[in-house]
Amino acid sequence: MNVAFFLIPKNNVVCLNAKTTVRQALERMEHHSYAAVPLIDEAGRYVGTITEGDLLWKLKENPGLDLVEMEKITLKEITSRTMNKPVRIDSRIVDLLSLAGEQNFVPVVDDQDVFIGIVRRREIIEYCAELIKEKELDRTRH
Repeated sequence: MNVAFFLIPKNNVVCLNAKTTVRQALERMEHHSYAAVPLIDEAGRYVGTITEGDLLWKLKENPGLDLVEMEKITLKEITSRTMNKPVRIDSRIVDLLSLAGEQNFVPVVDDQDVFIGIVRRREIIEYCAELIKEKELDRTRH
C-alpha cells in the first residue's frame, strides 16, 4: 500500500492561490464548510495552508475591515500560522501516518513539489476501522 491509495486528487480538492482575496477565500471556505485549505502558487506548487483562524487574525488586526476592503487583501498578505507538511506521492505510508496524526489533511506533492492532492485523516481512520472490523469478524468465525 502507498500514499496514492488514500489520495484525493487535486481536481476534487478546494485549493486557493496566493492571489485569492480574503473575501473570496472566506466565501469558498464557507460554501464548502472547510476550516482549512491548501494554498498553491501560480506554478501549482504547494506553498502552505490557509485556515479560518489565519483569516480571523487578519480581521482582528484590522478593526473595521469590511467586505469591500477584504476584496483588496490577497492571501499572500495573510500570515499563515499553520503549515500542513506535505508528503511526496512516493513516500512511505508510515510518513503519511505520522503527519496525519497531527494534521486534518496531508498535502501530497510530486517530485517537483507540484500539488497533486490531499489525504484526509478521515479516510485513514475509516480504512483502519474497516481492518479492525474484518479482523474481529475473522476471530468470531473461528
